[in-house]
Amino acid sequence: MKTKTILTSLSFALALTTARAADLTPSETKAIAEEAFIYGLPLVMNYAVMYEYAVDKGGPQYKAPFNQIKNEPRVFTYEDTAIITPNSDTPYSFAWLDLRAEPMVLSVPAVPKERYYAVQLIDGNTYNYGYIGSRATGNEAGDYMVVGPEWKGEKPAGIKKVFTSTTPFSVAGYRTQLFNAEDMPNVVKVQAGYKAQPLSAFLKQPAPPAAPKIDFVPATTAGIKANFFEYLDAALQFVPPAPEEKEVRATLASIGIGPGKTFDFKKLSPEQKDAFMLGMKAGDEKVEKFLASGMKNVNDWNIGSFFGDRAFFSANWLMRAAAAKGGLYGNDAVEATYPFTRVDATGETLDGSKHNYTITFTAGQLPPVNAFWSVTMYDGKSQFLIKNPINRYLINSPMLPNMKKNADGSLTLYIQKDNPGADKEANWLPAPNDTIYLVMRLYWPKTKAPSILPAGEGTWKPPGIVKVK
Repeated sequence: MKTKTILTSLSFALALTTARAADLTPSETKAIAEEAFIYGLPLVMNYAVMYEYAVDKGGPQYKAPFNQIKNEPRVFTYEDTAIITPNSDTPYSFAWLDLRAEPMVLSVPAVPKERYYAVQLIDGNTYNYGYIGSRATGNEAGDYMVVGPEWKGEKPAGIKKVFTSTTPFSVAGYRTQLFNAEDMPNVVKVQAGYKAQPLSAFLKQPAPPAAPKIDFVPATTAGIKANFFEYLDAALQFVPPAPEEKEVRATLASIGIGPGKTFDFKKLSPEQKDAFMLGMKAGDEKVEKFLASGMKNVNDWNIGSFFGDRAFFSANWLMRAAAAKGGLYGNDAVEATYPFTRVDATGETLDGSKHNYTITFTAGQLPPVNAFWSVTMYDGKSQFLIKNPINRYLINSPMLPNMKKNADGSLTLYIQKDNPGADKEANWLPAPNDTIYLVMRLYWPKTKAPSILPAGEGTWKPPGIVKVK
């Protein structure tokens, strides 16, 4: 779906490209701040994660410097707070790529066919511009090249495929399936086979001159709300504008936001500050509304297809912002589909402090996937994993052999803050003593009926969540 920029009706936007924020009326400022928030939210969220993961060496979320792979021989827990709605059933590996000096070559080992893995390539626009892995390229070993937007060249011998990022900085997110806790050593073996190296090293040639050192503006996920426009200034330095962004970039420039600019919120008048805050709030409300209404409601689960490449978003900044807020770095629907909900089957807000709940899959109606499925619990406010007494953050299909089915062959999951008892503990998904956000993940969903695809319109439907009386 192609849409124009959020505020195309505001004809003043382009005329203000040389104005200063202080020269605008509060209503003009509010409108532009709203557009800037919607356009910039994914860029800011990505920039903050990049800074925490690849730049801030003393920070608690730091992984590795650019162009090095950081393998996580564990699943994410409540202590991981850089990315909202983190996946906790495939141990991650990360490689933040600096593609300015030369391309990077990502090599993968042969992975046993029964083990799902995927390498998702995401650029600074939060576009998924390519995949390596079980679905996309198979489980055979291979070498793949990732290039930046300025690269011009031929595919070298030995390279299976070339992927082009729209930005000079990009992240490769690796997911390697874990079957159970005892399986972790096998995951570690697979992770050890992942390799990232500059093209010159792959070709055994002299390296080109290094790219200039950058003094990145410090940023954290926790600081986004208070420093949004300063972070956006910083992020835009590393996001070359595409033709479809000409109008929105001109609008941002009208309030002093863009590459090489330094936005200083503190210097604005009280009226301008209020207008900026109101604009951000209005933008956030539009994003939330899109998340709620831009998807199909299936048994009170929201199902849609929000993630993809540049062509998929086609300048729909609102959908892109909703995708980032719903779950930054989500997969294309064909790679993984994510039904999510905050309400039970009657539309009432899920709240672990007030009620217990169940989800029951009828016999033969488990999520239809080529790889595996999971149901993950998050805090309803922060969208982070929650601390719980059995360190269980999800229930997934590899756990089925240890779970108890009902007499009719159906499977019931118990969603509650307190242990339901020894006879039901295997089926217990601990909930917070507060509001609940649940995400179901179907990895490599089947495309033939029964299927969840097309997302929200497929023949398979997730069961509604029932409040225990």
